[in-house]
Amino acid sequence: MTAPVTAFRPDIEGLRAIAVGGVIAFHFGMSDLPGGFIGVDIFFVISGYLITRHLMQEIGRSGTVDLWRFYGRRARRLLPASLLVIATTLAAGYFILAPSEQQLYAKGALFASSYVINLWLLRWSFDYFAADTASNPFLHFWSLSVEEQFYLLWPAFLLLVAWLRPGARGIALILGVVALVSFGVSAWMTSVSQPWAFYFSPLRAWEFAIGGLVSLVVAERWASGFRFSPVMGWAGIALIAVAYLSVSETDPFPGFIALLPVAGTAMLLLSGARPSAVGPASLLSLPPFQWTGKLSYSLYLWHWPVIVYATILWPDLTLAGRLTCLAVTVGLSFLSYRFVENPVRLNGWLSAGSLRSLGLAALLTSVGVTLSYGAAQIAARSVDPDQKLIAESAARSSSARQIDSACVASLEQTTPRSCSLGAEQPVKTIVLFGDSHADHWSTPLAKIAETNNWRLVTYLKSSCAVAAVPTWNVRLMRAYAECDAWRQTAMKEIASLKPDAVIVSQFSYSYVENDVNGELEHLVTRDVWAEGLRTSLAALRKTGAEVVLLRDVPVHKSYLDRCVARSLWQGRSSTVCDTPRQEAIDERVANTEQAASAGLDGVRYVDLTELFCNDTTCPAMIGGKLTFRDRHHIATPYAATLSGSMQRAIFGNQVAAHWAVRPPVTFR
Repeated sequence: MTAPVTAFRPDIEGLRAIAVGGVIAFHFGMSDLPGGFIGVDIFFVISGYLITRHLMQEIGRSGTVDLWRFYGRRARRLLPASLLVIATTLAAGYFILAPSEQQLYAKGALFASSYVINLWLLRWSFDYFAADTASNPFLHFWSLSVEEQFYLLWPAFLLLVAWLRPGARGIALILGVVALVSFGVSAWMTSVSQPWAFYFSPLRAWEFAIGGLVSLVVAERWASGFRFSPVMGWAGIALIAVAYLSVSETDPFPGFIALLPVAGTAMLLLSGARPSAVGPASLLSLPPFQWTGKLSYSLYLWHWPVIVYATILWPDLTLAGRLTCLAVTVGLSFLSYRFVENPVRLNGWLSAGSLRSLGLAALLTSVGVTLSYGAAQIAARSVDPDQKLIAESAARSSSARQIDSACVASLEQTTPRSCSLGAEQPVKTIVLFGDSHADHWSTPLAKIAETNNWRLVTYLKSSCAVAAVPTWNVRLMRAYAECDAWRQTAMKEIASLKPDAVIVSQFSYSYVENDVNGELEHLVTRDVWAEGLRTSLAALRKTGAEVVLLRDVPVHKSYLDRCVARSLWQGRSSTVCDTPRQEAIDERVANTEQAASAGLDGVRYVDLTELFCNDTTCPAMIGGKLTFRDRHHIATPYAATLSGSMQRAIFGNQVAAHWAVRPPVTFR
């Protein structure tokens, strides 16, 4: 059913080096490899190849699989180094992370220790206001959890296949069906709900199954007799290189794009069945590839917490700093491989009995869970009043969300949900229209409405621009058609309300080209933005209401809630979290919007930037309050202090009966 046992294949070790090298280069930002993260997919195919090959050989010899021995061997191979990294990362985090972060990421460590962190991350992937996953030092354990779930279920599946006695070609057919079904659902889910396709192990099973397919006799016999196997191997390397150079994290991945690295890896594995001096094995067998491949597991474990903590401590990490991080990663990896990973894996006493290895697995898992729980408890006791105040400020919902979280429509929702605040029998009706950047203004506007016996009606949708422009949603990884449908319907409902005023606010820096949030892709040009904005403003003006366009708020260089909490924990001033004004604001975007609204009768442009920045700096704290809950959403307690300034800027110093006919007022 599988090819006979062969000697160690150095080309596979070299392939591991390519995989881990891509991942590290991507995460360290040391090369132009936007697709380096697909190195994980290469690992999945290699694992599927090696594990299926080993298990099918055992089934061929004895008719069964010693599951306990298999699980024990996997435990010795993976768990000791994993626990070492988890424990070290938790210990270092105590000195680097704020207590609130320590609590959150200790949960990540707990789920990593119990091999289900991929499922935990699924939850955060759908929460728009969840903590930034890029700062999670245990994030990379998701792929290890997927692999460990595969190791748990795959042997039983292969035993079932062998019990059916379908023959060599039948086994290949069954694995092919598994791969096809898993890939089909994964490709569909990538377009519907990308996090499920990315993190959910059954939707990654096709990559392991492809590896299993190329390990079978029918595949390897064909490859060993195929005269162009070396060419196929080089073509496989070319596919991986194309994926590394052309795929980016903004692409809908895994989906069809994942076929590039998976097919390339499969071709390389098949090519290795026919050793040749002119094949890629000659390259992959070179000492640098072999040495890196041997350390690949430890390198993968250590590299992420090293770069995460380094960028927290030194946000503007230079190339020299990143090279230092690489050296630290290599040093830690060598030490853990030499003194932990290899000694435990090859330990004769543990290898002599499956129960001993399984006992070790149970012990290491228990220790990891216990350490994680203990770290969370220590962090909880470290939260002082100042830390608590910052956490509460960041967690408090806007006035609209306090009524109902559904007041802000979800990504997939196309039917508007209006929410009403203020007077039940108002003298005037104001509409707040936009995305989450409109939502954070609902707090001061609700206070203004209550004070003046007005009604505030909100039409809000996450990540949806008011401007009629093509929108790409980075969370859905596709064109945001739901936004267009929602916007059109919402504008019809707004017209039916016949409001006195419509206040428009949106996260402009996430839709239009800029230098503040410019790492995003699929941003429209300023000309397109101006045209789309003018179209929407003109349509809103046709309702008869005065239209007020608010300038977008500044974007900070760091998540202020975490940065300020860390500075307090480390005994530093919160001013280390301030952002220079020129780095937080792109004046070209403001000029574009101001020009787009100019000349439209009854449309005013209001700039509230001075509520957040002085001439040189945008502070993290003003008047003892946190200004933003993250990088660009106003913290609700601070927003509550802005009602007076906002009323003067938009409606004038005194609220007159016919304020809509007053000349434009810009708050500078």
